[in-house]
Amino acid sequence: MAARHPHWALGFADEVWWSRLAQPNLHTWAGAGRELRLLHKHVAKGDPEPKALACYGLLIRTAPAAAEQVWLRFAIGQPVSDLTTQFLAWCSERLERLGKQALLLVWDNASWHQSQAVRQWLRTHNRTVKQTHRGVRIVSCRLPIQSPWLNPIEPRWIHGKRAVLEPQRGLTTIELETRVYTYYGCQPEPHLSFTQKAA
Repeated sequence: MAARHPHWALGFADEVWWSRLAQPNLHTWAGAGRELRLLHKHVAKGDPEPKALACYGLLIRTAPAAAEQVWLRFAIGQPVSDLTTQFLAWCSERLERLGKQALLLVWDNASWHQSQAVRQWLRTHNRTVKQTHRGVRIVSCRLPIQSPWLNPIEPRWIHGKRAVLEPQRGLTTIELETRVYTYYGCQPEPHLSFTQKAA
């Protein structure tokens, strides 16, 4: 459907946790005695940084022939309705600058995706776009329950976690974010955080 409309975009959204310590599953070929060794890591006593960072992502296809892009926003805290609507608003603004009029948004049935607050935000947002003829309408398309393999952003998370791996030590949050942004070719963005109203 999106391919037939030049002013529409297709996006696959998901959230992921990036750990400073946990190692992703790896398989490697190595010569005898030269196996890849991953050390079990611990947080130093008194380390104030979080062990993992929540991150929103959108795998976006803006045109049939255009290369896919991954848009990222790290979040303070865990994914919830308030952060989700902030992420959707940010995606909508970026798409409007690209001349798009609608986003077909494919995502799973996480509680913060189908919460009353997010559904109400989408209704209000789409009504405003229709009345003002400005902005990008967002059409929510839900994946079947328990079918993460249908979301093409999922394998991108796996490859990304392997790419930013540090075998010998834990990463700082700045190092981790920098590696993630570099791997996906994204510009750093301010963290999503709770609004005064939601807090």
